[in-house]
Amino acid sequence: MTIFLIIATITIIASFFADRQKTLVGIKKGLKMFINLLPALLNILVLVSIVLYLLPKETLVKWLGHDVGGIGISVAAILGSISLIPGFIAFPLGGILLKSGVSYQVIAVFITTLMMVGVLTLPLEAKYFGMRVALLRNALSFIGAVLIGIVMGILI
Repeated sequence: MTIFLIIATITIIASFFADRQKTLVGIKKGLKMFINLLPALLNILVLVSIVLYLLPKETLVKWLGHDVGGIGISVAAILGSISLIPGFIAFPLGGILLKSGVSYQVIAVFITTLMMVGVLTLPLEAKYFGMRVALLRNALSFIGAVLIGIVMGILI
């Protein structure tokens, strides 16, 4: 993390010397985007924290732990498919779940379905691409996510 901060600082300084005006505009836009994303980020992190606090760790590990097999993969695939969480929140959430005892396999399935399968966005996708294409894409993505989880379980 430190290396990324150092690289970002050096890049901003170099950009500032190259074109002061563009750098300041870029920083302002970046801060505005961050401020716009902050409420969503905080809401989801608070919600996840509450759920993790209320849900006993033993229950979480029982359903999503290292030896869960098909049940854990199924739960993760369904939750990931119906969730509408942006990637910048999904990855920190995966880290929180990992520290809580959830397996890599389950986290891989959850994040992959979260990014690739869109049950809630299916009507919009069908509007632009047609229902057949939307369903086929989502079904193949779902199958792919489960296969990725299985491979993760074998490798890790």
